[in-house]
Amino acid sequence: MPVLKCHMRSLYQQMEQLVSMETDLYDEFGNYIGPELDSDEDEEVDADDREADEADADEEEGGGMEVVLHEDKKYYPTAEEVYGPEVETIVQEEDTQPLTEPIIKPVKMKRFTLMEQELPATVYDMEFLADLMDSSELIRNVTLCGHLHHGKLRYTDILFTEQERGVGIKSTPVTMVLPDSRGKSYLFNIMDTPGHVNFSDEVTSAVRLSDGIVLFIDAAEGVMLNTERLIKHAVQEKLAITICINKVDRLIVELKLPPTDAYYKLRHIVDEVNGLLSTYSTDESLIVSPLLGNVCFASSQYSICFTLGSFAKIYSDTYGDINYMEFAKRLWGDIYFNPKTRKFTKKAPNSNSQRSFVEFVLEPLYKILSQVVGDVDTSLPRVLDELGIHLTKEELKLNIRPLLRLVCNRFFGEFTGECFVDMCVQHIPSPQGGARAKIEHSYTGGLDSDLGGDNGPLMCHTTKMYSTDDGVQFHAFGRVLSGTLQAGQPVKVLGENYSLEDEEDSQICTVGRLWISVARYQIEVNRVPAGNWVLIEGCDQPIVKTATITEPRGNEEAQIFRPLKFNTASVIKIAVEPVNPSELPKMLDGLRKVNKSYPSLTTKVEESGEHVILGTGELYLDCVMHDLRKMYSEIDIKVADPVVTFCETVVETSSLKCFAETPNKKNKITMIAEPLEKGLAEDIENEVVQITWNRKKLGEFFQTKYDWDLLAARSIWAFGPDTTGPNILVDDTLPSEVDKALLGSVKDSIVQGFQWGTREGPLCDEPIRNVKFKILDAVIAQEPLHRGGGQVIPTARRVVYSAFLMATPRLMEPYYFVEVQAPADCVSAVYTVLARRRGHVTQDAPIPGSPLYTIKAFIPAIDSFGFETDLRTHTQGQAFALSVFHHWQIVPGDPLDKSIVIRPLEPQPAPHLAREFMIKTRRRKGLSEDVSISKFFDDPMLLELAKQDVVLNYPM
Repeated sequence: MPVLKCHMRSLYQQMEQLVSMETDLYDEFGNYIGPELDSDEDEEVDADDREADEADADEEEGGGMEVVLHEDKKYYPTAEEVYGPEVETIVQEEDTQPLTEPIIKPVKMKRFTLMEQELPATVYDMEFLADLMDSSELIRNVTLCGHLHHGKLRYTDILFTEQERGVGIKSTPVTMVLPDSRGKSYLFNIMDTPGHVNFSDEVTSAVRLSDGIVLFIDAAEGVMLNTERLIKHAVQEKLAITICINKVDRLIVELKLPPTDAYYKLRHIVDEVNGLLSTYSTDESLIVSPLLGNVCFASSQYSICFTLGSFAKIYSDTYGDINYMEFAKRLWGDIYFNPKTRKFTKKAPNSNSQRSFVEFVLEPLYKILSQVVGDVDTSLPRVLDELGIHLTKEELKLNIRPLLRLVCNRFFGEFTGECFVDMCVQHIPSPQGGARAKIEHSYTGGLDSDLGGDNGPLMCHTTKMYSTDDGVQFHAFGRVLSGTLQAGQPVKVLGENYSLEDEEDSQICTVGRLWISVARYQIEVNRVPAGNWVLIEGCDQPIVKTATITEPRGNEEAQIFRPLKFNTASVIKIAVEPVNPSELPKMLDGLRKVNKSYPSLTTKVEESGEHVILGTGELYLDCVMHDLRKMYSEIDIKVADPVVTFCETVVETSSLKCFAETPNKKNKITMIAEPLEKGLAEDIENEVVQITWNRKKLGEFFQTKYDWDLLAARSIWAFGPDTTGPNILVDDTLPSEVDKALLGSVKDSIVQGFQWGTREGPLCDEPIRNVKFKILDAVIAQEPLHRGGGQVIPTARRVVYSAFLMATPRLMEPYYFVEVQAPADCVSAVYTVLARRRGHVTQDAPIPGSPLYTIKAFIPAIDSFGFETDLRTHTQGQAFALSVFHHWQIVPGDPLDKSIVIRPLEPQPAPHLAREFMIKTRRRKGLSEDVSISKFFDDPMLLELAKQDVVLNYPM
């Protein structure tokens, strides 16, 4: 027992000693304050090192029996081990992306045009082509134009969309060296243009650069809608006109006309063209005829092309003793050959005699085609031997079409286009000969004596913008009219709004590379002398549509070339917005690019904030939207239902004098409004009369043509909106009543108010049209401080509106002219479709020498959406229609008649249409439903209305 107690006591003492030692290691808060301890991590590292050493030892001894978990096993090398540390790699979890979409997207090469990767082989050297550019007398600048599918170039359909749709969309330039019948080489700058009327703006931009046109007309279809419009446009641009009657094979193979009827058909086409030329031109010498050599006949499918001279030359080469020039003069018209006397007479020798053109031109052509098509095996070799045409046995086994092409090619010569070159050389002036007329017609500045030559000051006029293959960048396309343009040269680019007084729209930039365009490939050059066409890199930023490029210094008097005047209006309007709102900047960039690509396209932002595109027709806007979505913005875009632009007009004179006071009560302007004389608005728009004329010339025009009194004719202040707007502002005040000097001091402000008012009318913010505004009285403050623009401009606008509203306002809508081709049994269906759309037929007549009818009609543009599809549905696809803007017409009904109730989703009767159009347009633009009178009438004016008991339909 004592031993145990002693042992327990010693244990107790040891524990007390340990506790006291422990308490010395910690403070009163329990924090360790003793000596440093070895780290656990160090122990773990030491343990790991020991394990690794043991593992290495085991491996050396042939071990490796340790357990490795599945997730720790390494089956494949890491991406860094495979590709290296400098390659970026992305690892994604399963199912975050579809299998069809690669994790790392490849670099996408965009191409929208078919281009040759290498320069193709040509019969001439490119150096020879470049040398010809210095000889302006050997250059011809020609536009090929014609109605849709009348047979122009196919090589120039380089856009993939053109090939898919089977219709030309863009005008495409081609430069090539072509020989004439004597073997002399000429440099031809040819612009191939679309035939669809919707793309007539492309023709406008092409003819501005050309000295003449070759108008293609289908021999079977004859003069069509666009043919007539092209003739009118060429006359307005003062161009030389030549004709190519194409597809003559259709008369033989398709319509199966007898030779005499084919002659009548061809002569009818020539007579129709001359009738149109006499209608649109006062120049009696402007005439086309095969006898003059400015008409050729062709079938591009079968390699046929001839003029009377070239066909006569075939006889001369065959028989030897014929003066082919004299012979050619007797191959057209009512001239007959008498085989007994071997002379030509104007009277038929007998009843069976054929006209010389039928006997010597058409009958041989008919025989060649009929032999190849009808009797290849037996009589064709004998006939070919008589003609001196030798074909191999393999060639005789060809199918009909290629065989026919081969035979015609051998008969007319290897290069059948020699007569085409002769026609262009003889009847279209060279740039040297046509420069003066071109500059006089299109240049706004003074005509310097050196302008138009190689040694004159640099003057280049651009009318088109072409995008690169990938649609990222644009190159400007134009014609050097004077001087020489060189690559890397600093130039001054003058925009459409440039003037000597206001040089804001101008910019100095450096010309990049220069190319000669050959449709599917380009030839780079260092310099381009006067008379040539050129594709310019580096000037696309300051150019929007057209521009004038001149020297940056030393040509301070340089002015712009007139902006293009398109022969059709853009009246169809669509609103666009991106599906994803965050992609708005991409869409805006796309709109800027597509605006450059299409000459007459208009893009703008309306006050409601919507982005609007205005175009000439449905096909036009469809192509624009394709380019906007696919080429230029590459985003999804929503499109609103199409609408049309309206105009506002008056049908009576203002019922009382309307006045408005400036906010400071120091000035007062009094006006009335009345309709313009019929045809005057169109004359102003077509620049038949110009506000820039001197007062005497302007007065004489209005006095003689529209029977104005001389005082009013000489008191015209402005046309509006802009300088060619279809409204007139006249100062009708008398010097005895108004201080003319004070009135003259605020003239600019009143004109600006008039321009502002006519640009956005009071009914639904659409342009005013066909209205004459007369200033009857004006009280103007003596002090300049009280008659500033801020006071007068809004007041002038307000009095324009009040005078307009007092003159029985009406809405005007655009009307399309429609030309429909259809078989006789489909004519009634065409009438039915037109009647459902407020259309009316003006003419229907058979096409001479054809089983088809032509129906000409007018249809409101707002009712034309889907018209062509509807027409094809009702005629089983047999009818073909083309429509183009023709005129403005007043919408039936009073737009301000509040008694009319517009019921949703119900078609309105005719008298309610104006009210419906106005209300729906105002709703779309975010305006109040009705016109508010307080916005346009001053309080004193309202009192005056109350005194005279004027009954108004407008809300107060």
